[in-house]
Amino acid sequence: MIDASPLRDQTPRWQSELAAAVTDPRELCRLLGLDPALALGALAAAEGFRLRVPLGFVRRMRAGDPHDPLLRQVLPALRELASPAHFSGDPLGEAAALRAPGLLHKYHGRALLIATEACAVHCRYCFRREFPYDAQQDAAGRWNGALEVITRDQSIEELILSGGDPLSLGDRRLATLTDALRAVPHLQRLRIHTRQPIVLPSRVDAGLLAWLRSLPWPVVMVLHSNHANEIDDEVRAATAALRQAGVTLLNQSVLLAGVNDSTAALVALSRALWSAGVLPYYLHLLDAVRGAAHFEVDEARARQLAGAMAAELPGYLVPRLAREVAGQPAKTTLMPDFPSLAPGPLT
Repeated sequence: MIDASPLRDQTPRWQSELAAAVTDPRELCRLLGLDPALALGALAAAEGFRLRVPLGFVRRMRAGDPHDPLLRQVLPALRELASPAHFSGDPLGEAAALRAPGLLHKYHGRALLIATEACAVHCRYCFRREFPYDAQQDAAGRWNGALEVITRDQSIEELILSGGDPLSLGDRRLATLTDALRAVPHLQRLRIHTRQPIVLPSRVDAGLLAWLRSLPWPVVMVLHSNHANEIDDEVRAATAALRQAGVTLLNQSVLLAGVNDSTAALVALSRALWSAGVLPYYLHLLDAVRGAAHFEVDEARARQLAGAMAAELPGYLVPRLAREVAGQPAKTTLMPDFPSLAPGPLT
């Protein structure tokens, strides 16, 4: 059920849930009935990048299971403190792609705006976990410099709202941004990269849907889900409402060791996404961000998994396996290795 538009003096449900998110590893372990010793390492790892996870997402985790695939994505681990040398704070070279505070221009025809640093959930593999958000504040106004560049550069046909998570902004703040973008005649599409409809589906309320319906451009929303267990009835209600508002829904996942690095997990995810009206889009190899090395799946195995998916699913349910390489003009798509050519089990 999608929330009705709140009264002016009421806090929207999603903001209340966001404020109540779990930020203490000890509380998370208590809620899930886990060994309190798990929290000791988590507290040390969380000093540099703290825990944050909404209670609704916690409720989708398996109680008593320290290996739950949703838990593994959010619980800090001591292994984060020992990354190999080739893992860095800026694995995609984003500092070199900045054209204005908060505006990244990596690829022809599209630019990416860091709309906010806030996220509803802190994923431990996040490639922007060390991004210098404070340095991206425009002294002349939050987005003024970025908007000037977008307006001047007629090659920019598509703007991608990212973060953080752009849907961490309230509806009025989002409308302020898109009202300014209406004056850009060459802007043809708006893309929104967000995990909120997955981890905080209450964000898809009447106010957000009204904002989306008001926009003059086709809107593509790229969701981020990594495991079928993330998609429950409330998420399906949120995606249905987004589709009814005219939004095209795609999903991008990250291939993560211990989370979804099996054929069964990836096939189940694609089927769950389809049941929610979302088309699988990308399956990314892990970006080599410092603190996330324990999630890495090597390319050879990734290609085998992609081939096993292709052998089991129709083509439109098989996401493109890709790696992002700093400085390249596009993402690098990797060809699958099919099961008949791949050694070893992939389950």
